[in-house]
Amino acid sequence: MLNAPTLEKLHALKLDALAAAWTDQQQHADATALAFDERLGLLVEAEWIARENKRLGRALQEAKLKLPQACLEAIDYPARRELDKVVRQLATCRWIDEHHNVILVGATGVGKSFAACALAHQACRKAIAPSIGARPGSFTS
Repeated sequence: MLNAPTLEKLHALKLDALAAAWTDQQQHADATALAFDERLGLLVEAEWIARENKRLGRALQEAKLKLPQACLEAIDYPARRELDKVVRQLATCRWIDEHHNVILVGATGVGKSFAACALAHQACRKAIAPSIGARPGSFTS
């Protein structure tokens, strides 16, 4: 079989991750022992993961988050405050589908910006364009 023309066509079709996975499969004897359907599934999975990673990277870059490393898994909260239920509920992003807002209030340095960026990161993961806005002085006591 002629591999070079096939690789050229895959690159022309912009299936670069699939081409790389196929080349990797050709070099490993254990992959060639798999059935055709299994190998095809692995190739499609590699292309899908690469595209999802590109989409997420592009969405995070467009979001211009103040703290791009923030994610829900990195939020550190003590178990006694029982925030895990609230965080799990917010992580579903159902509040976005229902056109609700999340307002984070608290003292300086408690992690409001980090939590907001983590929620925006989660929205990007779910292919929802986030919008973060700070409204200083909007809520005065």
